[in-house]
Amino acid sequence: MIEDLFASETTCFGTKQYASQPTACGRGFEIKIPYGSLIYIPKFIEKKIADRTLAVFFENDHYDWENTNWHDVDNINELKWTNIAWQQDTVKLYGKKHELPRVSAWYGDTGKSYKYSGILLHPHPWNAALLWMREQLSTINDTSFNSVLLNWYRSGQDHISWHTDAEPELGENPTIASLNFGEVRRFLLRRNDDHADKIEINLGHGDLLIMQGEIQHFWQHSVPKQTKIKHGRLNMTFREII
Repeated sequence: MIEDLFASETTCFGTKQYASQPTACGRGFEIKIPYGSLIYIPKFIEKKIADRTLAVFFENDHYDWENTNWHDVDNINELKWTNIAWQQDTVKLYGKKHELPRVSAWYGDTGKSYKYSGILLHPHPWNAALLWMREQLSTINDTSFNSVLLNWYRSGQDHISWHTDAEPELGENPTIASLNFGEVRRFLLRRNDDHADKIEINLGHGDLLIMQGEIQHFWQHSVPKQTKIKHGRLNMTFREII
């Protein structure tokens, strides 16, 4: 149980046993690591609202979001989504197009476009649900988040490989706030110069993780495959586009 994990004031994470301590705001824990820190707040969004978030964000005119094998749905980009404009993007490798192993959406202030892996995203306008989530983040972090990348991992087959969020439009030392809903998934970090130095946190329904400091320059992160997981996970990473 997550409550048992944090019954004591100090918990260690990773291969080098980085210690955590209660945050200054009194919610969750701060994990201090070289070049930055992680803020980890289990159940930041209460279960009732977290449950409702999944229903709202995956509402569409055709499929039952909870009981559909989404890997069998080949027209995700053509569906009429009620609240979030989900899209499965493709990347070109060695002359061939490949679908990304996740489904995404980009929302934010007007003009706050974002480019990664050769994909240029222009923001959809904020909706009430996303603005409410951003408002909750403002209670524990003073970053002026003006955009959010949503990633939908349809099952444990969907994943994201090792990468950093260090694109120029994010500024020198970006703060990234990650809200998570649905299935528990492994979140891994590793040092760029020492891949044996790893941190693993299991992010669950309603959990918040914030990466801050110089982390994006010295650490990579990933969400690896977990083939035994059959249900989906929704991840929202709030950012500030400079």
